[in-house]
Amino acid sequence: MPLYHYKGRDSSGAETEGDRDSKDQYELAKTLRAEGFLPTYIVDAKKNKGGLFGKKFKPGDYIPSFLKRIKLEEKMNFARNTAVMVGAGLSLTKALEVMTRQTENEKFKGIILSMVETIKRGKTFAEALSEFPAVFPKYFQEMVRAGEKSGKLEGSLKLVAMQLKKDYTLRRKVRSAMIYPAVIVVAMIGIGILMLIYVVPTLISTFEELKVELPLSTRIVIFLSRSLLQSGIFVAVGACILGYFLVRFLKSVMGKNFLDWGFTHAPMLKGINQKLNSARTCRTLSSLLSSGVDVLEALLITKGVLQNHYFQNVLSDARERIQKGETISKAFLAAEYFPPLVGEMMAVGEETGELSKMLLRLAMFYETEVSAATKDLSTVIEPLLMIIIGIVVGFFAISMISPMYNLSGVI
Repeated sequence: MPLYHYKGRDSSGAETEGDRDSKDQYELAKTLRAEGFLPTYIVDAKKNKGGLFGKKFKPGDYIPSFLKRIKLEEKMNFARNTAVMVGAGLSLTKALEVMTRQTENEKFKGIILSMVETIKRGKTFAEALSEFPAVFPKYFQEMVRAGEKSGKLEGSLKLVAMQLKKDYTLRRKVRSAMIYPAVIVVAMIGIGILMLIYVVPTLISTFEELKVELPLSTRIVIFLSRSLLQSGIFVAVGACILGYFLVRFLKSVMGKNFLDWGFTHAPMLKGINQKLNSARTCRTLSSLLSSGVDVLEALLITKGVLQNHYFQNVLSDARERIQKGETISKAFLAAEYFPPLVGEMMAVGEETGELSKMLLRLAMFYETEVSAATKDLSTVIEPLLMIIIGIVVGFFAISMISPMYNLSGVI
């Protein structure tokens, strides 16, 4: 029998791993389950040998699970393909087993295998998903749970796939709008460092020989150049330490609040942030409500989907208002950060009894607005970057040329 390498967790959460002979991956997962372990990673031991510690990777080789994260596209394909197979009449466990053969991500494959065993033990699909909260977001779990209760699992999975697709599209549009300025800034910093290391030292020796009085800007450039040449290692270490603490700060509560405030109030980012959060809120609420999730639970789940605490507070206020007997639209009409159109359209949806449909229309509208806003942002950023580059180049040029003019005046 083939030898498999496995990783898993016991009932206390402690991790374990080892090698074991088995008929196939499914049989080993079943055996581990029977022994009280939750398998998270199973792979052919022969194909897994070496890896990061000696094997030269080739396309298609197995990669240890900690080297592969589960991408949003993989979750989207998982939801969509599972919906198609369930709709075609396959049992849920059979559909998931087929998905293990379709995915190339070993970590995701192990998770799906684990869910198959959970379902075979009599638990629901939603309960199997809840064992991996870091992989499947809360709205994914709740929409599947609602679909199982209503007997419309296929429809719920299609809604999840659509939600993930739209979320992926929004992220990609915002990310692509920021790639260009990021590349320009990095290139500008790189060129500046090269100039300070290779060009400025030559001019420094010239200035020292001629004993020209140097202006402040030139002395600043010379100081930066000498710092890089004489203490380059210390500068690099200092930059790394500074970067480390900056990342730690941005991940802290205070840092996240600072970023939230910046995205909510910065002139160029305010509009995009507002439309992005409006689109995400409306689409998530629409998906959850159309799946049959209770409005209070839907608001709580949507709050977890959002990243900005200013918008999260609006949803918390909406839950409190509903518990007091008010409508959801009043909370959004009173909110400072959501556009007034969101609350007004919600009020119309509540009056007509088609709130989920109205939220879907709002989501589609604001997704289009985000797309247009990101294009406008790129248009604005390009000339702004040119101005910044011009200022930096001008400062450097004046710093190096100014002493030459002083020299000509002396002569």
